[in-house]
Amino acid sequence: MRISQLEGRRVALWGWGREGRAAYRAIRSRLPQLPLTLFCSADEAADASAAGDGALSVETDASAGRLSAFDIVVKSPGISPYKPEALIAAHEGTRFVGGTALWFAERPDARTVCVTGTKGKSTTTALLAHLLRAGGHRTALCGNIGLPLLELLEDEAELWAIELSSYQTRDVAGSGVRPHVAVVTNIFPEHLDWHGGEQRYVEDKLALLTEGKPRIAVLNAQDRRLAALSLPDSEARWFGREDGWHLRGDDLFRGEDFVFDTRAVALPGRHNRGNLCAVLAAIEALGFDAASLAPLARDFVPLPHRLQTLGARDGIAYVNDSISTTPHASLAALDVFRGRRVAILLGGHDRGIDWSDFALAIGANTPAVVVTMGQNGPRIHDLLSGVARTAGFRLLHAEDLEQAVAQARAALAGEGVILLSPGAPSFGPYRDYTHRGRHFARLAGFDPDIIASIPGLGISP
Repeated sequence: MRISQLEGRRVALWGWGREGRAAYRAIRSRLPQLPLTLFCSADEAADASAAGDGALSVETDASAGRLSAFDIVVKSPGISPYKPEALIAAHEGTRFVGGTALWFAERPDARTVCVTGTKGKSTTTALLAHLLRAGGHRTALCGNIGLPLLELLEDEAELWAIELSSYQTRDVAGSGVRPHVAVVTNIFPEHLDWHGGEQRYVEDKLALLTEGKPRIAVLNAQDRRLAALSLPDSEARWFGREDGWHLRGDDLFRGEDFVFDTRAVALPGRHNRGNLCAVLAAIEALGFDAASLAPLARDFVPLPHRLQTLGARDGIAYVNDSISTTPHASLAALDVFRGRRVAILLGGHDRGIDWSDFALAIGANTPAVVVTMGQNGPRIHDLLSGVARTAGFRLLHAEDLEQAVAQARAALAGEGVILLSPGAPSFGPYRDYTHRGRHFARLAGFDPDIIASIPGLGISP
């Protein structure tokens, strides 16, 4: 649906975060007189009203009855379409669209590379943009990584590197515009509360492929769900297997051809450097010489909150992996520091994800200390209590992040790594994972403003 098609319709916005504000500005740029109703929180209502838009009504009760009064609701990504009020309104005929779908409909000829996956999508998208720019291509870095597409509605780029969350993948599928390339790094359970269960999460995530029908799909051969897919409308390119881009130890290969040693790339962990294989396969899918660009990954600046070493204080190194919102991600983080004395901080918002696999695996890479915290902290603590006795790590529980850092610091006694890799979302005490990561930096004694910015957002060169 194009923005012009909103004219003459009853239209509402739902959400006034950055995505919601971007949708508002985009609609107003094309339809300055269109009556709009905004549904938002009470805290956001004052800010929205301050815009001084006489054609904008602001309400705080997004009930099924009120949503049903509109033909179209432009919804922010964080609001689940599976909420009861949204399902009722949809049944009554209200159409829900996202800002991502609006952008794609407005820019059908844009040469897009859409990147998704449970983990690694931000790093993959940023690394893709970095290498394309190094190759002299005017490239946009945007999407879920921190810059809504609609903020770049009037801008031009040769290539668009777009990160999509599972909240946005159906947006692309519903836009009617096929991405040029779609990259999927991996699939495992996350955001189950938003999606209403694991099956729907997987279906929504894979909608980028199954319904979006990209011209070329770049897929991880090591992921069982992806390996089982049949995509008759897309050409499949695989990474992570020996006939394509893959790692042998730390060495990068294209088929049988050695390219370079990836230990020089500033990506902590072999799993992170594996994202380079996805990027190079995508660059090849665009028709460029990926092998010549691959060594330029050495100049890549890692993203904040992703296994980010903040520095050391009094013999203890502090690592910010606040982006970690699944047990799988926490295990991968532990593997990066294998052989070192680690205190890992676990827990946050409880989405009902099963931590049993984590409990089984932690014995093979045992930390010195585990500190549980947050809403699901007690559940994780109970699950690990038996494992702690047999594996020999110290298990503690904290009421909040501040107490968790203090307990970890005391337990390490001046030697080791405090690793914030919570394996759970930050909702509750924090707005998002960046807010949590910034708090961790302050508690560790570092300036959060220095460590928090994402380099390269927007369009360049």
